Amino acid sequence: MRQIRRTIYSRNIGIYDILLQRSTIKTGRWKGHDRMDLMEAILTRKSYRKTFKPDHVPDTDLKEILEAGAAAPSGCNQQTTCFIAVNDQKTVYNLATIYGASWALTAPAAILLLTKETISYKGNSYHIHDYSAAAENILLAINAKGYSTTWVEGQIEGEKAKKMGDLLGVPEDLTVVIYMPLGIPDEVNPGVTKKTFEDRAWLNGYGKEF
Repeated sequence: MRQIRRTIYSRNIGIYDILLQRSTIKTGRWKGHDRMDLMEAILTRKSYRKTFKPDHVPDTDLKEILEAGAAAPSGCNQQTTCFIAVNDQKTVYNLATIYGASWALTAPAAILLLTKETISYKGNSYHIHDYSAAAENILLAINAKGYSTTWVEGQIEGEKAKKMGDLLGVPEDLTVVIYMPLGIPDEVNPGVTKKTFEDRAWLNGYGKEF
C-alpha cells in the first residue's frame, strides 16, 4: 500500500510540474522579465481607468490574449463567445469615442467580446457564463503580458454596443457585450480596497477559518 501511495505521489508531482509550466504566460518585455506566474497574474490584476502610453500593441500580443479567451470553458461546449482585437489607431479611437470616456481615447488597442443567446440541448443558454469566463481569461492574459485594461459592459449596453458593432462590421445576430480598451498604463494604479480573505473564504464550513 505504501508503495502504491509513493507511486501515485510521484505521478502527481509530474502532473503538477506540467500544470505549473502551462500556467505561466509570457509577459511584455517592458516589465523587465520574461514570465509571470499564474497566481501572480491573478493577484496583481487591477481594473485600470486612466491614461495609457502611446506604445503600439503588436498583433502577436493581441492574438495570444484572444487565444486565452477562446480557451475558456463553455457551457455544453456551445462556444458562444467571439472576439475582435483592434490596434488600428483610427478604429480604436472611434470605439473610445462611442464609449465616451476621455481616458479610453488614449488607448492604443481594444478588445471586444461578442455573443448571442444560443439554446443548448438542455434547453437554456449559457452565453453569459461563456463570455464571463472568456473575459476573465483575457483580463489575466492582458495583465500577464504587461498591459492594463478594465471590463466595460453595462456602460455600452444598447445603442453604444450597436454602434461599436456597426463600426466593426459585426453581423446582426451577434451583440458586442464587453469592450476593453488596453495598453501600457501611463499612471500608477493603486486598485481598490478589497475585503479580507478571512471575511469571504472558509474551510469545511461557513465561517470556519483555514
